[in-house]
Amino acid sequence: QVQLVESGGGSVEAGGSLRLTCAASGYTISMNCMAWFRQAPGKEREGVAAIYSGSGNTYYADSVKGRFTVSQDNAKNTLYLQMNSLKPEDTAMYYCAADCDGGRWYLSKGVGYWGQGTQVTVSS
Repeated sequence: QVQLVESGGGSVEAGGSLRLTCAASGYTISMNCMAWFRQAPGKEREGVAAIYSGSGNTYYADSVKGRFTVSQDNAKNTLYLQMNSLKPEDTAMYYCAADCDGGRWYLSKGVGYWGQGTQVTVSS
């Protein structure tokens, strides 16, 4: 049974930082595409960042480039998202995603497994 458990969300002021963690079980993150998505109230779920374990390549949505960093610790089977210079528009529920679409990581419909989400709230 695949489980993805996110943590690290919270409330911060604009300009602050948070680090999200996704602990995986029943799934080896080192062999596949892993990603972070987010969903704000009334909006569609959108891809934020992805990492392809085989190549180590990372990908980011334009809105977070230069501010967010996705990484993973294969020994811990854990995915991270370091978020710096946070903005109010980053406020959303953030979801860990496993087995994302290799060619189009940003598509939520291509994701195999989801975590339960962790809330990030950024105040101005």
